[in-house]
Amino acid sequence: MAILQLTIIPMLAIGSITPDVIIILIVAFALVHGQLYGTILGGVLGFLFDLLSGGVLGSAMFSKTVAGFIAGYFYNENKIEFNTATLFFLLIVFISSTINSFFFLLLTSSEIKLTVSYLVLEQGILPGFYTALLSLPIVIYNQRRKIL
Repeated sequence: MAILQLTIIPMLAIGSITPDVIIILIVAFALVHGQLYGTILGGVLGFLFDLLSGGVLGSAMFSKTVAGFIAGYFYNENKIEFNTATLFFLLIVFISSTINSFFFLLLTSSEIKLTVSYLVLEQGILPGFYTALLSLPIVIYNQRRKIL
């Protein structure tokens, strides 16, 4: 997944806004298996992303761990199908991705002139929205699987 995120996904960038497919995987895993597993998977995949990207070691690990932890709050063993086959999944991906993007930029940026609006809007909400939009095929697939 980290290799896909580093090679293919930058081609889908709109300006400086790129989706994060790793977060989609972390959220799906957290919604099916629970908060602890989502948090651990976020840490492991974040660490692998840090190693492969050559960026600040620990930044992606921290941000993806927090995102997996947040996504795990939505886990309910009685609502797994609802959480993964409805538009609620997009909302959870949006929240987790926004938090991931915000913390990742906060830890990796060396610019002193960062404003709160830039951090929240351009590097938090917009990548979160783009990632949620990219996760729409998962919702469609899960709805069709439930019908058949």
